Order: sequence, then structure tokens, then C-alpha cells
Amino acid sequence: MPVDLLEEAYNFCEAGEYEKALKCYDKVLQKDPNNIKALIDKGVTLQNLGQLKESILLYDQALGFEPKNIDAMLNKGSALHTLKRYDEAIRCYDEVLKVDKKSTMALAYKGLSLAELGEVEEALEYFKSALELDKYYDLANISIEKAKEILKSYKKLSTNTV
Repeated sequence: MPVDLLEEAYNFCEAGEYEKALKCYDKVLQKDPNNIKALIDKGVTLQNLGQLKESILLYDQALGFEPKNIDAMLNKGSALHTLKRYDEAIRCYDEVLKVDKKSTMALAYKGLSLAELGEVEEALEYFKSALELDKYYDLANISIEKAKEILKSYKKLSTNTV
């Protein structure tokens, strides 16, 4: 029995062979252009290759078929964040949180984007919310420590300038 093309693409991605994975996704999408999983996973693969704008187009295409797809929204937010389009990234995370209030990834990612916008105290609240849901969530643990460091340095700066 032949290996499923999506599974094959996944295995190529795991091995860091992104170009081979893209060929598999293209074959799937030739047969089924509306395949949500192939669209999203191809987007993630392009994102791994630094092709962020192309990945966002694929996430948008997937969202056109399935507007509440959490994976597409999270990955789109991540790509937008990498492009320093933090407000747009936050809108994606807000959409995820409308669908799943307990998405630790959306909470932590929103915290990261807020921190980049200088909203460190609000970011801290999102990291704490993510950790309340999953106390072992590494991204939130690392981010909360970073946010606390930033807050301390802001407070030192503000007391030194008075």
C-alpha cells in the first residue's frame, strides 16, 4: 500500500527536507485544491523556509474554506508576528480565542505580540493565563520570565528619570 502523501510530506518536514515536502503537498493540492490540511501544512513548510507572505496566502485560502480553523489562524498569526505585524497577529489570536478560550498557544502568542508592542503588563497577564491552563507550557514559562525582566528594567528606568 502506498504511503499517504500527507504523511510522506510530514516525514520530509520532520527530516528538514522541506522542498521534498512541498512537492508532496503540491501533488495533494493538484488532486484536491480544497484540502485544508495540505494548505495549512504547506503554509507551515513555507514558513519554515522563511516564505512568510506565501504561507499567509495559504492560511487565508484554508480560512476561506473553514473560517474557524484554529491551526490556520494560529499559524497565520505566527507568520504575521514574524513579519512584525503585531496588531494583525493579535487579531488572529483573538479569533482563535473566540473559538477556544482555553487555547494556551493563542494566549501565549498574543502575549508575545503584546510584549513586542510594549504592552508588557498586559502580555504578562496572557502568559499567566496560558500557564494557569498548562503549567508546563514552555513558551509561556519562558515568556513570563522575560516579561518580568522587561518590567523590572522599565520600572528602574522610570524611577531613575524622576
